[in-house]
Amino acid sequence: MTVVLADVTVGVLALQGAFSEHVQLLRAAAESLALKGAPAQSPPKWSFVEVRTPDELARCDGLIIPGGESTAISLVAARSGLLEPLRDFVKVLRKPTWGTCAGLILLAESANRTKKGGQDLIGGLDVRVNRNHFGRQVESFQANLQLSFLGDTVDKSANEPYRCVFIRAPVVEKILPHRDGVQTEEQSREATVVAPSKAPGDKLAEKETTAQVEVMATLPTQTPALQANPEHDHAGSEDIIAVRQGNVLGISFHPELTADPRIHVWWLGEVLKAVERRRQFEVVDRSAS
Repeated sequence: MTVVLADVTVGVLALQGAFSEHVQLLRAAAESLALKGAPAQSPPKWSFVEVRTPDELARCDGLIIPGGESTAISLVAARSGLLEPLRDFVKVLRKPTWGTCAGLILLAESANRTKKGGQDLIGGLDVRVNRNHFGRQVESFQANLQLSFLGDTVDKSANEPYRCVFIRAPVVEKILPHRDGVQTEEQSREATVVAPSKAPGDKLAEKETTAQVEVMATLPTQTPALQANPEHDHAGSEDIIAVRQGNVLGISFHPELTADPRIHVWWLGEVLKAVERRRQFEVVDRSAS
């Protein structure tokens, strides 16, 4: 069964950070998809909206949480009555969500280097992140990396490096098991906060929630910019900078600070697949009831 996707709305959380840059790249990505041919029988009509209220969030089929200050974003979300709707969007409804830099922190189930009570998390990715892993603002850097998950996106091949911009960026320190009790274990760690548990809303959301965390990209610690940074202390040979669990994606760097829409093109394709799965599920569910 193929569902015709007439309208798809993607929101960008617009409480703080680089949200307008994401909207611009989403528009460029939609144009690229239209030129290439979207992965659906009938190309959808895209709508891109800035999200500041629960009502605006409720309209969305997918969401981007931008880079910025994760503590500030969570604080404004709580004051705006958005924190719990965001948790429901990601963890109960399991709608496609992508977090960049600060967004990765907010989507993690556990984050360290954090004062107790100083940071609220949304959750959705079974990972522990290490905040500001690469040091202070002055230690920001760029790295040209091969991102194989992009495949052949429109007019650029996967063999062309992607310019990754790291600004006070987190990394995924550990992939956590998806089981009861792991959050209690994480919360017992010093300077660590965890996201509250939320049960998925139906069988499709549960399937997305229990999917394995995939490592989508890593950064070699031999990168020259890291070798020159005395604050970067890591025992391994690479840092995990992009992960995916079902239709929730988190990356350490800032694609919105480039003019390269390839990740946005790829992600919109993934949004279409997730929306089609959801609408097929709802058709079957209605037929069975």
